[in-house]
Amino acid sequence: MERTFVALKPDAVKRGLIGRIIERFENKGYQIIGLKIMTISRELAGRHYAEHVGKPFYDNLIEYITSGPVVAMVLEGENTVEAVRNMMGATNPNNAEAGTIRADFAQTMDANVVHGSDSVESAKREIALFFKEDELAV
Repeated sequence: MERTFVALKPDAVKRGLIGRIIERFENKGYQIIGLKIMTISRELAGRHYAEHVGKPFYDNLIEYITSGPVVAMVLEGENTVEAVRNMMGATNPNNAEAGTIRADFAQTMDANVVHGSDSVESAKREIALFFKEDELAV
């Protein structure tokens, strides 16, 4: 079984979209083995987005992801990383295919409701940043 990290971003939490987004993952058959609501510290945000340091959008990313609570989760299932990325849709909701999470719920590229790991390696790194092993139901 493959695992991936997903975060429902501050705009998803603020707009009351948690249940509707989680329902999509459950309907697809993915098991939630880790789930918590939290406010991300600037230090954790910096480690999470380390690959973007120096890019023009980095400061805005950090400001946004630390601006309110997020729902962090670990999903497990077959081909989870790629499938969840497909379910989320393009980063820019204007380019996301109809029926994807971002096409249906996101209002702007900066506030695009959801993050998902982009590779198995990233998933392992991100899961370890947000969850201790004993916080996962395995």
